[in-house]
Amino acid sequence: MADNSPIEDFRQAVAASMRALGHAPGMDLAYTADKPACFGEQARVPQPARALPAEQVAEVRGWADSFALKRRHHDAKLHGADLPDAGLAREIWNALEQTRCEALGALDMAGVARNLDRMVEARVRTDPIVRARTPEEVPLASALALIVRERLTGAAVPRAAEAAVEMVRADIEARSGGHLDDLAGTLDDQAGFAQALRRVLNDLGLGADPDEAAEEAEESEGQDEEEQPGEDSDDQQQDDGGGQEQSTETRAEESADAPEDSESREVEMDTDMVSDAEMGEDGDEGMMPWRPNQPLSDLPPDFDYRAHTTKFDEVVGAADLCDDEELTRLRAYLDQQLIPLQSAVTKLANRLQRRLMAQQNRSWDFDQDEGMLDAGRLVRIVTNPTHALSYKVERDTEFRDTVVTLLIDNSGSMRGRPISIAAICADILARTLERCAVKTEILGFTTRAWKGGQSREAWLAAGRPAKPGRLNDLRHIVYKQADAPWRRARKNLGLMMREGLLKENIDGEALLWAHDRLLARREDRRILMVISDGAPVDDSTLSVNSGNYLERHLRAAIRQIETRSPVELIAIGIGHDVTRYYARAVTIMDAEQLGGTIIDSLAALFEQGGGKGKRRR
Repeated sequence: MADNSPIEDFRQAVAASMRALGHAPGMDLAYTADKPACFGEQARVPQPARALPAEQVAEVRGWADSFALKRRHHDAKLHGADLPDAGLAREIWNALEQTRCEALGALDMAGVARNLDRMVEARVRTDPIVRARTPEEVPLASALALIVRERLTGAAVPRAAEAAVEMVRADIEARSGGHLDDLAGTLDDQAGFAQALRRVLNDLGLGADPDEAAEEAEESEGQDEEEQPGEDSDDQQQDDGGGQEQSTETRAEESADAPEDSESREVEMDTDMVSDAEMGEDGDEGMMPWRPNQPLSDLPPDFDYRAHTTKFDEVVGAADLCDDEELTRLRAYLDQQLIPLQSAVTKLANRLQRRLMAQQNRSWDFDQDEGMLDAGRLVRIVTNPTHALSYKVERDTEFRDTVVTLLIDNSGSMRGRPISIAAICADILARTLERCAVKTEILGFTTRAWKGGQSREAWLAAGRPAKPGRLNDLRHIVYKQADAPWRRARKNLGLMMREGLLKENIDGEALLWAHDRLLARREDRRILMVISDGAPVDDSTLSVNSGNYLERHLRAAIRQIETRSPVELIAIGIGHDVTRYYARAVTIMDAEQLGGTIIDSLAALFEQGGGKGKRRR
């Protein structure tokens, strides 16, 4: 029987509108509690509440309209032809192209304009622009996109960003006001819009003037034509008979590779568009932090890690970050993600349970002179009263009281499939280990804000002292305490699906925090498993300290735990080589492998016995 509920009717209507507006019959619409995004023909928009509040309805329609308008008006090849190098210029380039596509729809259709207004307001609320207190703190790409949107469509800057935009508006318009006016005249022409945009970037000191570049290219061509090869060059060509042949072969290879390079450039551009323009509700710059793979370097003896202030750090329970109703909704969404993986992960969990239970089975030594009376041997006394009583003694077992902590990276680059699978695996693992009498704690780590938050504001107020150390507000999350039963913490794991939760990651301090919690436990054996997809990254901290400041602290923390602590440390890297940091580590390239890797790693630890000494049951 078909589902004719209002929310299902709404979903079908939004999907049909998106396909019609984008002239794309093959576009597919899905709903997510994660960041809205569009990859190829697959668009994901926020999941509205079942009551369909008017504000959420408009926001969902706004995202769908934005994706459809880009699909209709954006040419990826044209956009990537002059794509600036990575950095601020590229962020502006991507943001203004998205603004152009949305403006075309807003000017033609009043309903689309209203939907886009609501979407932009929701996106701006979590953009770093709303926290800017000085012109230097205003994200230029966000401010310029809002100013150009206002010029193209007449839509006012959202109230949350109005103060920040006004701090930089006069300077932007003074430097590039004339060329900003040219953008409106090329709205229907993507190539012309790009030409005008290059002039804007040049005015702002972020690119070369296209007119000057064209003149230089013409002069260079003229000089090349004037240069003629002399007799010496002819002699050299004759002496080096193989040189010309090799050069021709090289040029042929380069020509053959050219289409591939163009294609890769187009793909790179499209990825940037998704991360910077479409998925940027938490801020264009902060959406997908860069994760360096720096070479191994020894820690200098004078390295001193510190935090500028810990006043704004927090250790918070998952239930305190959102209300019970939202947790229930997020858990329901996580359960939906669990359905396709239920069979595979359950098999893995059962395999781990069998291994652990086998190690916990009792074993006895019989016919002992003392111990527990062996009732099974009493029949011998009946048949032969002179036979001595038989006793049995339980053998020592390698399986000791154990607690396992899962420390999960809650950074922005874990969005989507990685964080969903991490949450699912943590859920399955907690249930499995609970059945085996192994206590499990589930923790997460991120930051409270993008690019510094209140810690950075305090640093700015203090006069920007040099080398301030860590410069962001930590957020350490307790999803499940070790002593809490799984049923009570079940809903908490849905918090990982919450939009806006995942920000930046400072791994070293999170590792020490989880380690200290384990040291306070009474269990004989303590295991800490870290799940991460990259090196520590916090733009605010790294902008005022050395480039490997956080990585060096992470190495120091790992070294301390691995060499001086009774806690057994193991790491799983998702698409990132964590074996460079941890002595006991596994790297996987696909988040789908996470469940099997966790199970196998834990099973190997338990089978090895680990630690010192034995315990008698």
